[in-house]
Amino acid sequence: MRTTSSSAAAATAIALIEDLQRQLTVRLEGLADDGTRLTRVEWLRDGGRHGGGVRYEVKDRGPFNGASVNMSHVHYDDDDKRPLRSATALSSIIHPAHPRAPSLHLHISWTELRSGIGSWRIMADLNPSLPDEADTERFATDVITTFVERAGTAVAEDAIRQGERYFFIPALNRHRGVFHTYLESHRSDDADADLALARQVGEVVIATYADIVGGVLRTATAPTDAERQAQLAYHTAYLFQVLTLDRGTTSGLLVHDENDLGILGSLPGRIDRALLASWASLVPPVQKPLVEAIVGCLKDEQPCPVDTDARAALARAVRTFYRAHPEALDLQARGDIVPPTVQNHGR
Repeated sequence: MRTTSSSAAAATAIALIEDLQRQLTVRLEGLADDGTRLTRVEWLRDGGRHGGGVRYEVKDRGPFNGASVNMSHVHYDDDDKRPLRSATALSSIIHPAHPRAPSLHLHISWTELRSGIGSWRIMADLNPSLPDEADTERFATDVITTFVERAGTAVAEDAIRQGERYFFIPALNRHRGVFHTYLESHRSDDADADLALARQVGEVVIATYADIVGGVLRTATAPTDAERQAQLAYHTAYLFQVLTLDRGTTSGLLVHDENDLGILGSLPGRIDRALLASWASLVPPVQKPLVEAIVGCLKDEQPCPVDTDARAALARAVRTFYRAHPEALDLQARGDIVPPTVQNHGR
């Protein structure tokens, strides 16, 4: 049985996150004219004693290369030695099958410390294999306008600045996508306004993204070989960024092994293994064994599948590496601060 925190603030966050999860799942299934549905998977933290989560996922079916819409709620009501009381999050990654349809990452979470202080983390980024200027402009305008209207220009600019910092890949001298926002530890004097910001950003991202992908799927012709190759190369960069730089992913894998497949639901279904292997020479020396270990988890095939067995092996490899080389954590992406959920508790 999955338990929840007795905190009223956590209950409010759970209601919001579950509603956003429902909205996104419905919109994604609406993109599938073949009846494809996302599968419900539940996982438990410490047998449910400290919460858990539910995700809806699909791999390599219908219009999806892969999609994961994960709701998690972890709490420590029974352990007053922990500074974290609860953490509630929507973490979703969508990779469409058609190369012209962009990928999406959306993360909205509420963290409450035992002291009673709580804050929001809001991330939204558009990640196309083949960038489209009009789609990028539409997504960016809708998201920025929401931040400005709900929280002001300064907050919007801060979200963009932190997003540009977090999603940069130094070894490749590029960003992961074309537009990124990352607002860390957001709290104002108006809790209702903060909640409204989290809700509105989530709803705008879901609606705008679904409209963009729906438009692509209605009008795009069959992908060319060049487009498929561009998608494969981009998905390789996406996997590289997640497994070598994403602090939230690494933290989740280090804290527990009860949701490895959910945490690595962000990974695309296929990559270019040879291209990935070539990047081992571009990272700092301490990270080279990590990239080599990642490559070693994958089949020597082209394109290379990132299936359930591969994701499980990748989770073990990342966990093993950072336990042996904790100093490498200093090379991971970060915003202005590292929140307590990432420092000590995972997702």
